[in-house]
Amino acid sequence: MVLPTARPFPEAEDEIQYDYRHPLYIGDWRKSIAYIDEGFAIDDLDEPHMKRRITILNHHPEIEQLYGYDIKTIPITIIVVLLQIIATYVFGRILLDWDWVMIIYSYFIGGTMTQIYFAIIHEAAHCLAAPTRTQNRMVGLLANIAIPLPIAMSFRRYHLEHHVFQGVKGIDPDLPLEWEKKLIRGNTLLKLLWLNFYPIIYLYRNTLKLKSPQYWEYVNWIFTAIIDVLIYYFCGGRGILFLFLSFWFGYSFHPAAAHFIQEHYTFDDGQETYSYYGILNKFLMNIGYHNEHHDFTRIPWTKLPEVRQIASEYYDHLAYHTSWLMVHWNFVTQRQFGPQSRVKRSIQDHRKGRKMLGVLKKSLIEE
Repeated sequence: MVLPTARPFPEAEDEIQYDYRHPLYIGDWRKSIAYIDEGFAIDDLDEPHMKRRITILNHHPEIEQLYGYDIKTIPITIIVVLLQIIATYVFGRILLDWDWVMIIYSYFIGGTMTQIYFAIIHEAAHCLAAPTRTQNRMVGLLANIAIPLPIAMSFRRYHLEHHVFQGVKGIDPDLPLEWEKKLIRGNTLLKLLWLNFYPIIYLYRNTLKLKSPQYWEYVNWIFTAIIDVLIYYFCGGRGILFLFLSFWFGYSFHPAAAHFIQEHYTFDDGQETYSYYGILNKFLMNIGYHNEHHDFTRIPWTKLPEVRQIASEYYDHLAYHTSWLMVHWNFVTQRQFGPQSRVKRSIQDHRKGRKMLGVLKKSLIEE
């Protein structure tokens, strides 16, 4: 199939203009260079995914058949949580003198398991793990058992804002803060430290929003506190330490944690979201299919590769990554990359871009 070319839709002078980014929705902005630019790249329209979804569905309506949830996520959650709790008991009560083994295991295995929990919590946040919203919240809490901090419900709240207001200054909780951009820049050592402290930095960004906790966040706090007390009772402080190390390693400078950089840090001009198509997707629930996920948030992880296969003429023309190791390596060692390697937009520009939806739908009908 040949991609349609962007064209202005005939209209009166006072009507909204056609979105020039159609059909791939790549902007004309230049990526921010960390050792030159102090701020993010700036886009003057809305995030690209809603319009790309509409465009793709116009040519591939069969993709809607992939919508829904995948119940396989629940048994996977139970298995991986049990495995981590068993390891917690082993290191907390049995292998008491195996300190280095515990540290190495918590990095390579525990950190990887933590990223699987993140993928599960992410699926549950989008209601892709069970039939009802409450059941999905329960899956999120279940995955949070092996994480000693109550993150599942707060992640759901802020992550959904990220999807709706991607890149919008002051709203998208995923954007680095001013001090991160000014302090880190393109310095290799500072970027390495920044990545190693990323767990606390990510939590700090969300706390700055000063939003009143919601009911399910209180539930998450109480639930996690009870679980932590039980783990301390049965596995001791060493067991809690093992879970904390697994969480810290898994969210910091870990190969699987490179997806935090892969997803929205701008490696190319005009493109603000990237997918990863490497082998580790098979072990981490296709968390690398990020363009496909943002385009189709109602499709579960098991079917995201089908989206790329069906609409390959769209996704194969976008830049993507094939190695998380190289994502970290390039980001840390190259001076051009830093926390400002992102794109932002004002809420006014976001709304301006959204007003073009009617023109897009009308033009697709007439194709």
